[in-house]
Amino acid sequence: MKKLLLSTIMYTGSIFSLCAQQAPPAIPSDPVIESKIEKLLSKMTLDEKIGQMCEITVDVISDFSDPKNPKISDKLIDKVIGQYKVGSILNVPFSKAQTKEMWADLITRLQKKSMKTMGIPCIYGVDQIHGTTYTVGGTFFPQGINMGAALNRDLMKKSSEISAYETKAGCIPWTYAPVMDLGRDPRWSRMWESYGEDSYINQEMAVASLKGFQGENPNNIGPNNVAACIKHFMGYGVPVTGKDRTPSSISRSDMREKYFAPFLACIKAGALSLMVNSGVDNGLPFHANKELLTKWVKEDLNWDGMIVTDWADINNLCVRDHIAETKKEAIKIAINAGIDMSMVPYELSFCDDLRALVQEGEVPMSRIDDAVARILRLKFRLGLFENPYWNIKKYDKFASAESAAFALQAAEESEVLLKNHDNILPIKKGKKILLTGPNANSMRCLNGGWSYTWQGDKVDEFANDYNTIYEALSNKYGKDNIVYEAGVTYKSAPKSLWWEENVPDIQKAVDAAKAVDVIVACIGENSYCETPGNLTDLTLSENQINLVKALAKTGKPIVLILNEGRPRLINQIEPLAKAVVDILLPGNYGADALANLLAGDANFSARLPFTYPRLINSLATYDYKPCENIGQMDGNYNYDAIMDVQWPFGYGLSYNTYKYSNLKADKSIFEADDEITFTVDVTNNGKVEGKESVLLFTSDLVASSTPDNKRLRNFDKISLKPGETKSVSLKLKGSDLAFVGYDGKWILEKGDFRIACGDQNMKIKCSETKIWETPNK
Repeated sequence: MKKLLLSTIMYTGSIFSLCAQQAPPAIPSDPVIESKIEKLLSKMTLDEKIGQMCEITVDVISDFSDPKNPKISDKLIDKVIGQYKVGSILNVPFSKAQTKEMWADLITRLQKKSMKTMGIPCIYGVDQIHGTTYTVGGTFFPQGINMGAALNRDLMKKSSEISAYETKAGCIPWTYAPVMDLGRDPRWSRMWESYGEDSYINQEMAVASLKGFQGENPNNIGPNNVAACIKHFMGYGVPVTGKDRTPSSISRSDMREKYFAPFLACIKAGALSLMVNSGVDNGLPFHANKELLTKWVKEDLNWDGMIVTDWADINNLCVRDHIAETKKEAIKIAINAGIDMSMVPYELSFCDDLRALVQEGEVPMSRIDDAVARILRLKFRLGLFENPYWNIKKYDKFASAESAAFALQAAEESEVLLKNHDNILPIKKGKKILLTGPNANSMRCLNGGWSYTWQGDKVDEFANDYNTIYEALSNKYGKDNIVYEAGVTYKSAPKSLWWEENVPDIQKAVDAAKAVDVIVACIGENSYCETPGNLTDLTLSENQINLVKALAKTGKPIVLILNEGRPRLINQIEPLAKAVVDILLPGNYGADALANLLAGDANFSARLPFTYPRLINSLATYDYKPCENIGQMDGNYNYDAIMDVQWPFGYGLSYNTYKYSNLKADKSIFEADDEITFTVDVTNNGKVEGKESVLLFTSDLVASSTPDNKRLRNFDKISLKPGETKSVSLKLKGSDLAFVGYDGKWILEKGDFRIACGDQNMKIKCSETKIWETPNK
């Protein structure tokens, strides 16, 4: 019965796809590449094909017999590539960042062996998700959550261009980015890898990143570009428990309308590869879901790219999720569902099991050939057959001053001013500052995970050339004007957990406050990544709360600096602060950016890319349903459902105020195929130049399925001089206002929509209902 059920689940998508009209190719087919694939496939043995579908971690080819001096082993390379014909290697050698020279040497060795063995290049993949994060000396950009806050598509694209260039400087052709999981649950430990809670922001920033990584022609990835791997497909960021890699329960309409949207946009923009969500949704692991992997992505979008698993997730179908009795059966389920490459990552037995499954007729040869064709296509598009490795000396702009300037700009545009009572900011030069808190003198805290190491725990060993907040403020205000007394510090012993703190010495900080004008308290989180970052309480640590409370009693004004990957609850101490800045995880240049902002040498322009919760049981997103924000109902019944948040999505202050006026639309009545252009005038009423993110929201006033409170539909970021006014144009298609109904179909319904931009509001009307019979609009 169990096997029959799984078979039904896996093949249902195929039946549906026969009825659907094929979409135009997501990536135009290149006849030359296709001819090469066909000829190569016809010559390959079954072992060679299966080897292409296997991805092994670099640890498997590493010799750790001398722990102090591990090395890459030619003998193990011969086993993995020579014997098993493995087509892909991933991860960072010896679990920490390597020089670009070491990377180039390793990959050159692998490629020479692979080309000699079978004439097919290996493809190496690394998680370079916020810059050249596994390459010593590379340029680090702010984490994804910061880039969502910056709301600057051009900056996102440029940062990915630089990351691609510097990744290529180590002979690495493939990066596991961008990350577009909607960060809609602040309990989730990977929220900071996303661009925030909103589907549209994730879509726009991911597409910009994709184009920066890959360039404009997905069939011909240039020498300064890499293949992107969009991830994690999909709905990874909303586990029911908030814990990483635990099940989600996403409605079909939300899956199609919100979680799929960034992936759909990236695939249409030419994404070459996709990584699958490690989790389980409504009882079915994503790695076993043929409807999503094969129908939604490959068939409905006519996409010829490659799907790779996440870490050990085929095995998880057996050992964790229990939908397969054996690892071999798990392989059958996943490959038949549409997986092309398996990140095993330690077990070469994958190859033996898959070979047996093909020989037994459990996995059809057509599925093997399709998967291998997709892998070969990726390698041809990257030009690896012609240039499996290259001379890295030509990448002479690696870690250039120009790249550093972009990283600094990205950090400045991504740090969010949330409070500024009595205009305590900017802090004037000459003021005496007490700098305190566990995040005040740490590069680790500024960068977060995926930084030199998986957990980011060795950042301070690699990032000595960059400034902590203490160093940056000392440079900005003069060391004599900065009094540093942490009060609370994180443990740093090798086996300490990321959240552990030393015994506090708060009184020292309180005593030091007597001699200063203002207190800058740097609080938040230490670095973590993935499942180790799970936590049971979003409330900021007791030590840090007590530190701020004690400092408040001194009567000196407090500026809170929040340095965190997700919002930690601060409702007890926020009223004690004159100013609050959330710098999130701004990277190696984040402290310099903060110093510029606090001094007024740069202006704040970022917006919160998530809803900042105030209470532990009141987690929300801005696009909530109307019944989530109802207080007293008619009669005596108190519904007690009120949005009570610390700061709303899209909130962010500046040293200026901006006036919005004259919101207009070129069409007040529209249909699905119409394009509507909205214009609004924005004036800088302040005394300094600033950048303003102009956000356009829509609300469907009445719909057959309960509409969201509002949805972000477009944005632009403009620069304005004091007193300057600019007219901003933001375009929408009528079809952008459609939603996925209870029946799973896209529908745009006749009726009124409210448009909001700044404090301006207007209404437009859809004159005709349209229902789409295709899965995507």
